[in-house]
Amino acid sequence: MILVTGASGNVGTALLARLSADGVAARAAYRDPRATARVIKSGGQAVTLDLAKPDTLGPALEGIDSLFLLGATSPDQTTHELNMVEAARAAGVRVVKLSVWRADEGLSPIAELHRPVEQALVASGLPWTVLRPNFYLQNFLNQPSIREAGEFTLPLINAPISFIDVGDIAAVAARVLTSDGHDGCVHDLTGPEALTYAEAAETFSEVLGKPVRYVGLPDDEARAAMLSRGLPEFYADALIDVARSYRNGGAEKVTSTVADLTGREPLGFADFVRRNRHFFG
Repeated sequence: MILVTGASGNVGTALLARLSADGVAARAAYRDPRATARVIKSGGQAVTLDLAKPDTLGPALEGIDSLFLLGATSPDQTTHELNMVEAARAAGVRVVKLSVWRADEGLSPIAELHRPVEQALVASGLPWTVLRPNFYLQNFLNQPSIREAGEFTLPLINAPISFIDVGDIAAVAARVLTSDGHDGCVHDLTGPEALTYAEAAETFSEVLGKPVRYVGLPDDEARAAMLSRGLPEFYADALIDVARSYRNGGAEKVTSTVADLTGREPLGFADFVRRNRHFFG
């Protein structure tokens, strides 16, 4: 049995769907008991836990062989995930952790949240695997201005990025959770190509048949725009630091890991836009 934390998020939802399609028994973990009740009512397996409350973790791990670990991004994420690592160690459960690109280098506050958890897994004595995906393609779904105004506005990054689809992350996670040979491995996950935001805008224009442009904002303007949309201050500051870290390079590497582990090529940018044409207009 596999326990999937972060079950309500993009990757967790996609992973649960993939495991279900493959006939793999999985238990979804939610902090909200109402979400747990809905899944159980529909015939699924679910449990309520709170990574901030260690006493809820042991019971959630009963009967579990493998754990997919992902806590919500927040200043307390490291502490929350370390709580689960300790609970997994006590239960002797294998851990597959979803991390971030180049987390071991601590280039941004988000990477710094993940690095201590990776280090704790290495020292835990447990079988573990770490997945480090690059920027998510789904981040573009937070840009309704592509439909409304033919543009998307983000902190300035000049260099190419090998964006990856969450479905491909989930496919890799499912393979790692259900097959041998991944213990002690760190898998860097990317899409099939690296594009600058300007090149991404060109692809939007070609696929959608309308002009789309990228507006790269200076850091202070980008921060103000994110805060005006209701993004928490911690997260806005973290995203600015991510942009600074990769502004002139460092996220352009393309790996073959998705294809190597799943047997199929990852989703490309143009196909992502086609798949979500109803959103982008």
